[in-house]
Amino acid sequence: MDEWKTIFKTLSNINRLKIIKLLEKRKKVNVSEIAKELDISIQATSNHLAVLYDLGVVKAKGKNNSVSYFLNQSMPIKFKSVLKLI
Repeated sequence: MDEWKTIFKTLSNINRLKIIKLLEKRKKVNVSEIAKELDISIQATSNHLAVLYDLGVVKAKGKNNSVSYFLNQSMPIKFKSVLKLI
C-alpha cells in the first residue's frame, strides 16, 4: 500500500508528469533544457529529477559538465503500469 501511495504522490505534481512526458518524447534531456521547456528554475527541475531518480523512474548520465536524464527502462513495474495509463 505504501508503494502505491508513493507512486501517486510523486505523480500528483504536474511538473514531474511533464518531465516524464518530455523524456518519453525526447529520450535524453539535460537539466537546463527541461527547466526551459517547463519554464521552472533549474533548482526546482533538479529537485523533481532527484525524486524521480530516487524512485528508479529516471537515470542520469554525465558528460562534459552536463547531466542528461532519461527514462529508466527497468523502472519499478507498478510505476511503469501507471505511466501507461497517462
